[in-house]
Amino acid sequence: MTRQRSVHRNGFTLIELLTVIGIIAVLAGIIFPVFAAARGKARQTACVSNLRQLGMAIQMYASDYDGQLPWSKDASDDAVRVMWPQACWPMLAAMPLYNDAVEPYVKNNRIWRCPSDTGFDELDNNFDPMTGRPRPMPARPTMFEKYGASYLYRTEISFKQKSLDSLSGWRRDNNGQWQEVGAGEINVLFDGHGSWHGGTLFPSKQYIVLFADGRAKLRTYDQYQAAWSTAIEPNPTPAPCQ
Repeated sequence: MTRQRSVHRNGFTLIELLTVIGIIAVLAGIIFPVFAAARGKARQTACVSNLRQLGMAIQMYASDYDGQLPWSKDASDDAVRVMWPQACWPMLAAMPLYNDAVEPYVKNNRIWRCPSDTGFDELDNNFDPMTGRPRPMPARPTMFEKYGASYLYRTEISFKQKSLDSLSGWRRDNNGQWQEVGAGEINVLFDGHGSWHGGTLFPSKQYIVLFADGRAKLRTYDQYQAAWSTAIEPNPTPAPCQ
């Protein structure tokens, strides 16, 4: 009588392995973007919280200085001084950085750093009028590490020496008349670059902005430009040094 030997298979066939690898790849393609989006949202939330705390620090500064907002500049005013008329340069040289001016009212220096800050090589909202190109400003490895803060400041407020209590925004209506729109439309602090919370193209860039009423919100590129186009006085005049 012939004795038959049973054969036990201990491994997978090539087709089975390829099938499993394919399933894992599909799942990874679904899960990883979700994780990346969650991390991005967490960084965005932390950045909003930072700017809200800085808004409170600015309010405390103002309460100690008769309502005046910090007489100060941001890192771009030092690094790219040519954005201002040369007559403004002595005033800029005398101004402290806004993060230095507000420092006594900040408990944790880490709030100066946006977690999404990956640095940049060019300002994305200031252009050379001769070339039309963004003005270069080296901010690597991050803006925070290079300059001590991830945020820029609307230095025009300092030049005009505006009070927090009286600061309000103004826009022209369809008839060309100035209409008051309130402090909630004026950008005070904002991300150094729009790619941190958005894409690299202008329409997809996004910015977290601290407004003069203390709100901090994520704004699209167009909303960010609308804040910049909001005047801080009706019939705006040039800065005193211009």
